[in-house]
Amino acid sequence: MTKLVPRAADAIQAIARDGMTVAVGGFGLSGNPSTLIRALVETGVRDLTVVSNNMGVDGKGLGLLLENKQVAKVLSSYVGENRLFAQQYLDGELEVEFVPQGTLAERLRAGGAGIPAFYTPTGVGTPIAQGKPEAEFDGVRAILERGIVADLALVRAHRADLEGNLRYRLTARNFNPLVATAGRVTVAEADEVLPEGEYLGPDDIHTPGIYVQHIVAADPADKQIEQRTLRVES
Repeated sequence: MTKLVPRAADAIQAIARDGMTVAVGGFGLSGNPSTLIRALVETGVRDLTVVSNNMGVDGKGLGLLLENKQVAKVLSSYVGENRLFAQQYLDGELEVEFVPQGTLAERLRAGGAGIPAFYTPTGVGTPIAQGKPEAEFDGVRAILERGIVADLALVRAHRADLEGNLRYRLTARNFNPLVATAGRVTVAEADEVLPEGEYLGPDDIHTPGIYVQHIVAADPADKQIEQRTLRVES
């Protein structure tokens, strides 16, 4: 059985629809599924709810969806690198739910594990807690956070086999494994897709193929850098 799809557009076109929730992997632009994001942009679907650690930068990553006015709501922990995001938020064009980074990670993990909600002390007494049930455990106040289950999850892996097993590299492993489990349908792009008959070793698998429905080859020229810092020679 192969889950390889020849083109990213083929994988996304059949799934994308207006109003869906899309969870997207990546940490900054590291591990960002840019090939799949561009395919989603090309569908033209609107009113998306995007769940991601951050919203990319202007003109790159998820910033492309913002430019095309395809996003209605964002759940994110960091948005400081995107001027367009800030402008759309201030203009009332974009609904934003800020989520502490650890809470966002746990909400994705919980959704993927079938856990509907959990309590955490993070955010107690802040605007994040407004409207959320509160309880006390061993004298510590905690608020209820819901698990996240997305209609579509987009992730980027370093290597994949045709059964959908994935391995990530370095920082790309931060959010991609969590996002991969939280999607009703998960599509992965990979820098390297192993040929038929070759498989990732059991100890090399970060996301088992049971979570992944489709795989595409990432654009080989699609390595983006959020902030390039060069050492000045003395």
